[in-house]
Amino acid sequence: MDYLPVFEEEANQPAGTVTVSPERVQLLGVRTEAATQRTMTRSIRAVGTIAVDERRLAVVAPRFEGWIQKLLVNETGQPVRRGQPLFEVYSPDLALAEQEYVVARRVDGGIANAALSRLRNFDLPEEEITRLRRTGIVSRALTLTSPMDGVVMEKAALQGMRFAPGEMLYRIADLSTVWLLADVFEQDLGIVGPGQEASIALTSYPDRRFTGVVTFVYPTVNATTRTARVRVEIPNPDQLLKPDMYATVEIAAALGSTSVVTVPDSAVLDTGTRQAILVERAPGRYEPRTVSVGRRADGQVEIRQGLNAGERVVVGANFLIDAESNLRAALQSFSPPPSAPVPSQEQPR
Repeated sequence: MDYLPVFEEEANQPAGTVTVSPERVQLLGVRTEAATQRTMTRSIRAVGTIAVDERRLAVVAPRFEGWIQKLLVNETGQPVRRGQPLFEVYSPDLALAEQEYVVARRVDGGIANAALSRLRNFDLPEEEITRLRRTGIVSRALTLTSPMDGVVMEKAALQGMRFAPGEMLYRIADLSTVWLLADVFEQDLGIVGPGQEASIALTSYPDRRFTGVVTFVYPTVNATTRTARVRVEIPNPDQLLKPDMYATVEIAAALGSTSVVTVPDSAVLDTGTRQAILVERAPGRYEPRTVSVGRRADGQVEIRQGLNAGERVVVGANFLIDAESNLRAALQSFSPPPSAPVPSQEQPR
């Protein structure tokens, strides 16, 4: 390493300050960045699977016994719209209740209202009730419709089958919004909470990233894997995300609510007993400074003491400058030894 001369204008600089010529700055590849005031965040990485939003599920389970006369939606995975006919049924119980209403309204209004309430208890569509009150004609077949927009996830209905009251015939899901159930490690649960943004990647779409929001942290921890489930809600307008898809997620978790002074972690020189950084006092002039560091996250280090926001610090080639700075301080600590008196030489007489 070449030694640099000490000039008079450097005499008032702090001990250890080193001056590097512009040529050496370029040769060493010295890079500096300004310390910034920010709220620190840490990316929590986890894996999980896509699931159906439980609030967007519906089943078709008639409250009466009947037989399916005609199946209109007969494929699993088929998209359906709200109000779209699913199948036509014949129900002796439903036909009898309608006949009772038709007869009762000719005799007594109170009995007719009771018969009408029974029909509503059967969950008869309001359109069918309106038709019955208007025409007074009992229908042999009733058309049941989809309760929501979505996709047929499960179909138990078959042409000509008999079904019992409450038996599930269709299971329909709205996939316009889906959930990602991610397994987050126990040590990260303290900084994960609702409202945090999440970035999702899937092997099915390597060139795309999806965004979501953490909506819930489940209250239990898996005793085997030491993880807890975190629910991320993801908009899915194109229905590219399908249930049971494997995905990875990064959750941006804030480390505290107040902003702190941060520098890149490459700026900190750690000797094991103390931490220091090199502050750029002027172009080519660098001062070593002891600092107190705090949390680390995503390539940034919190500086609690010793540095102000806006000061520029060395983030590249700082080890070489630090070595030269230590050598400069060591050389300045030496003082020349006192000069010995020159003995006088007497001339012999």
